[in-house]
Amino acid sequence: MEMTVMTYNLRTSTSKDGDNDWVYRSGQANRMIRDHEPVIVGTQEMRAHMLEELRLDEFAWVGEGRRGGSEDEHCAIFYKKADVAMLEHGTFWLSERPGTPSMGWDTSLPRVCTWAHMRYLRDDTEFVVFNTHLDHKGALAKEMGIKLIWSRIQEMRERKHLPIILMGDFNSTPGEIVVRIMRGEAPVTDDFVDMRDTYAVIDGPVGTSANPNFSGNTEGETIDYIFVTPDITVLSAEIDRRRIDGKFPSDHYPVVARLRLSPDIIK
Repeated sequence: MEMTVMTYNLRTSTSKDGDNDWVYRSGQANRMIRDHEPVIVGTQEMRAHMLEELRLDEFAWVGEGRRGGSEDEHCAIFYKKADVAMLEHGTFWLSERPGTPSMGWDTSLPRVCTWAHMRYLRDDTEFVVFNTHLDHKGALAKEMGIKLIWSRIQEMRERKHLPIILMGDFNSTPGEIVVRIMRGEAPVTDDFVDMRDTYAVIDGPVGTSANPNFSGNTEGETIDYIFVTPDITVLSAEIDRRRIDGKFPSDHYPVVARLRLSPDIIK
């Protein structure tokens, strides 16, 4: 089966942003997402009211706020209800106590990862999505956080034998340890990650996924990613840097990938 997925840091709501506050760009965010017709969207930085105000009525979403329940920012996973059935989901914290709202290592804020086990209704293909937002300051927190996520992916892989997608804002450029680990360029203890970076299908420079101060920046390197297990073929990938109705929907650009899932490879 084939589907389009997207990761999108949609910038939290704050009056400090002036004309770029959420209330003035929620419609543009909705339009950007709908233009790509995704089945799955992982969002970062959105509070509970923003998730509802995004008005993706044909989608449902799962995820817990980083301070527990509906409190503070979420790493939500949206899924199109007509295409996907939710089977199981959860949220864990990137800390030494992942089962409870907590802060770990040198993180500046609580950080979470949301996961969802779903079934594609057209052909009953099952798959799992992880969505996260790593810390923007703590180097140790980022490294230990991605190692914790990888351990959960491995556990899920061994238990369910399903294709897995990891997406999110890693707050790390390609040369940093977090991305090197995910690309299999640096070890996790004695093992290497076996996932594929969707950017690998892009010819030439990938460019940046960050749009600081809503400036329209195109220079620099990406910090938002989608990784997939080997039983998923990446058909295309892009960073969409468009304005919508003259306004950028966020201080990040969405990363979009078209994927083909082949779960029989690992059965």
